[in-house]
Amino acid sequence: MFSNTDLYSFVSPSAYDTAWLAMIPDPHQPDRPMFAECLDWMLNSQRERRVLGEFDGYGVPTIDCLPATLACMVALKRWNVGPKEWHLFMRMQRSFLKKSTIPVLGGLPLFSPAMVELAGSVGLEIILSDGLKATVAKIFNQRLQILNTEELVDKYHYPPLISYLEALPSWYDISREDIVKHLSDDGSIFQSPSATAHAFMVSGRKSVWPTFNLFFKDALLEVDFVFIAVPPIYPMDEELVKLSMVNQLQRLGLAQQFVEEIDEILSVVHRNLLEKSISLRHLHDNLVVFPNFRRMIEQELSLPWTARLDHLDHRKWIEVNEIDTLWMGKASFYGLSCLHEDDLIRLATENYKFRQSIYNKELVEVTRWSKDLGLSNMGFGREKTTYCYFASAAASSSQLPHHSEVRLVVAKVAILITVADDFFDMQGSLDELESLTEAVRRWDGRGLTGHSEVIFKALDNLVNDIAGKYIHQQGGECDIAKILHDMWYEAFSSWLTEAKWSKSGYIPSTEEYLRTGMISIAAHTVALQGSCFLNPSLPIYKLTPTQYEPVTKLLMVITRLLNDIQSYQKEQVDGKTNLVLLHKKENPETDIEDSISYVRGILDEKKKELLEHVLSDGLSDLPKSCKHIHLSCMKVFQMFFNSGNEFDSNTSEMLEDVKQAIYIPLEFQTSKPSIKPLPLPSERKKGFPKVNAILGPTFKNQTIRSFTAHSIPLPMPRVAYGKMFMPLKFKTCFI
Repeated sequence: MFSNTDLYSFVSPSAYDTAWLAMIPDPHQPDRPMFAECLDWMLNSQRERRVLGEFDGYGVPTIDCLPATLACMVALKRWNVGPKEWHLFMRMQRSFLKKSTIPVLGGLPLFSPAMVELAGSVGLEIILSDGLKATVAKIFNQRLQILNTEELVDKYHYPPLISYLEALPSWYDISREDIVKHLSDDGSIFQSPSATAHAFMVSGRKSVWPTFNLFFKDALLEVDFVFIAVPPIYPMDEELVKLSMVNQLQRLGLAQQFVEEIDEILSVVHRNLLEKSISLRHLHDNLVVFPNFRRMIEQELSLPWTARLDHLDHRKWIEVNEIDTLWMGKASFYGLSCLHEDDLIRLATENYKFRQSIYNKELVEVTRWSKDLGLSNMGFGREKTTYCYFASAAASSSQLPHHSEVRLVVAKVAILITVADDFFDMQGSLDELESLTEAVRRWDGRGLTGHSEVIFKALDNLVNDIAGKYIHQQGGECDIAKILHDMWYEAFSSWLTEAKWSKSGYIPSTEEYLRTGMISIAAHTVALQGSCFLNPSLPIYKLTPTQYEPVTKLLMVITRLLNDIQSYQKEQVDGKTNLVLLHKKENPETDIEDSISYVRGILDEKKKELLEHVLSDGLSDLPKSCKHIHLSCMKVFQMFFNSGNEFDSNTSEMLEDVKQAIYIPLEFQTSKPSIKPLPLPSERKKGFPKVNAILGPTFKNQTIRSFTAHSIPLPMPRVAYGKMFMPLKFKTCFI
């Protein structure tokens, strides 16, 4: 996939542009097409697909099929080719016009009227159902508005009007000098094969033919695809194609298998972007959508990106089973395809199942650890062993697929935090809580009994295990036990402070509450200890509270605010406070929704800052993997507290996510042949056997069934397209 030097093998052909090239007569033999095998491609594509265009996410042809199909019909009739195919086109279009949908496509108001008029000029007239008449009338009115408001070429619109040259009506004021003036160095009209083909046919100036030949002969033949079909634009945006490949690999969960290739592509694109200095002239024309567009939109909008876990996202992307990215071109949607679709889907499926097998084993280990230490049967609070491990595994699979130790440490730390926090919140007496906190300060559990003893022994076991494995990993005398003792004491002290507030009824100030609350949420306790086992690992001094990085402090604030927005009702009942309740108390004239909005506003700003620190270079000297574990931790909290407190509940949706992530196998399915890429050079045929035979004398004596002509009931200018074509001896009606 990455070694393929033929860029256009990743691009689906454009039926619309191919049809326009098929219309060009050979300058030396005007009764024959210049690119005869383009006709072959249209005939074969029609037989295979029936509709020359794309479909929406529910398998219904979109109305952008109309200009492409009409252009192909005009080209076939131009050369008296394929009478059987015309009848197939007619039957197909009869059905298509009844159920077609309307996509958001900038050039549609220009193309559809032009192709309707062009079809009429060669005797192909259209009958519209009552339901579609209003739609087509609207499209014609949109064209008029565009032509009255846009310049031929201006700095506000890309692609400019002249790139739609073949779709401009004859009454639009454009001269041959305008056409020649805007020829690119490569001989094209703004890299549009269809516009360039039209310009070639209407220029009438042999002096510019060598320029056109540069485009048709040299440029297109150089990539060896013009005799089959053409892409929607030439030359293509190479970086767009490569970025689409990278996007697919990341979405499928395969980025780690192509690290070097992806890094090289991103480096080149970034370097080129810097050299170009906000040059965004291709931005509008390079919008990317997907075959199951509506389904993907619904999925994307159902949950914010920051609340989606990578592992489950990969599964959903694989299950959609649409590798092709769609590029919003001039006349239609075009596929940026991968020739190894089935191989990638199979690899992604096997990779997902392989991860599931690892996660299953690790969950068994974590569950046994929690049970052996007595944490899973404390008799109070939340038993969240599975939730903690699920979050650890599913959130980090993109960045940390091979870091088993990281997942295990993160899950165990999260489990212990959950149990200890519940003990301070709902079970322990103030004496017990003070004794346990003092034991953590001394790191000596003598004298503890009951739940306090269980918690401290589990904590001591975990810290000794982490410190021992860290020494083994780093070598030498890199003992982090004392630093971990201090980190855990910081957490226990914050829980004790909040317990005293709750039991005494004390109301802290906002500043005092946040200073304690961003520690008691303990998100940094999870992220920093997990970061110790990355490669490169977190520098030891970054584990000290006074040395926390800005990204760590942002994580602490964000996770506290996420919790507070969704938990204020429960905490109000329990006699506790949080930032939402504090704001309401300090601003009694406001209602609770105003307080929620206030906190959410702070949260949104802090999330932006965290993303900037994680995704930008130069704002932190933390290794990239350490920054990503901070992002993963934030996404876990966003997932649990996105629209409610899911961590404290056992909703069917959450349990189903756990099953999908760890237990339910993902089965391989062959990808659907929605878009066919342009064939590789080795697969392309040479010569013109089929079209030459059709253009022979035998065909000229055949007759074609005629139909009653009907005119489209819309006011429209009559366009003199007919002068471009040879006289026709018959009339066909398109129904």
